[in-house]
Amino acid sequence: MRLTSKPNVDIPQQQAKLYGLDSQHLVAVGDFLLEQQTAAAFGNMQLAAANSGIDLQLCSAYRPFERQVHIWNAKASGTRPLLDKASHPIDYASLSEQQLIDTILIWSALPGASRHHWGTDIDVFDAKQINKQSLQLVSAEYQATGPCFALHQWLVEHAVDYGFYFPYQAQQSGVSPEPWHLSYFPVANDYLCQFRADELAKVLSHAEISLQSLLLERLTELVNHYVFYVAPSPA
Repeated sequence: MRLTSKPNVDIPQQQAKLYGLDSQHLVAVGDFLLEQQTAAAFGNMQLAAANSGIDLQLCSAYRPFERQVHIWNAKASGTRPLLDKASHPIDYASLSEQQLIDTILIWSALPGASRHHWGTDIDVFDAKQINKQSLQLVSAEYQATGPCFALHQWLVEHAVDYGFYFPYQAQQSGVSPEPWHLSYFPVANDYLCQFRADELAKVLSHAEISLQSLLLERLTELVNHYVFYVAPSPA
């Protein structure tokens, strides 16, 4: 499916940034973009981690709407692997369209509904222990025998001191647990309060996205489960 750069939809700039349609509020952090307060807080946290022998680095930050659509459409067409909650491959041909939506959403956000659109959320790793090219972003890498275990333990103890927390936790979020995903809650909480399913519906209605009609039919359910159902932040 051919992608356009952005859907042509009339949404105020302040709202457009919630759905990955505007990046003017972001600043560069190396090769990535982050919301300004998030960028400053990340820099402070990165320095503190370095003092503990951890090379805290980004592997994902801001992600525009069109990038999320590309990921979604690749999975919806079977050209990108589908994984279950245990990270095991799933046979694309065995799924109905409804099952396909639910399967994609195990590990990939609905375009327009990703917290990565806000510039407040990051995926991180310990560059002293594993290089970015080898990183797979699977739970095993952040568990006891994994290369990013010490990083994860440090973040569990110290991330909140810099305004970050883990929004995707077991039994506390619609999205599968992601021990690599942090959110800068002083800003992300405000963005979450501003998020509107009806505005997202406008965006998706004008996008070239696979399974569009089914997504629009289920949108309220999907937003409630995958956007609003997250682990409570510390503040």
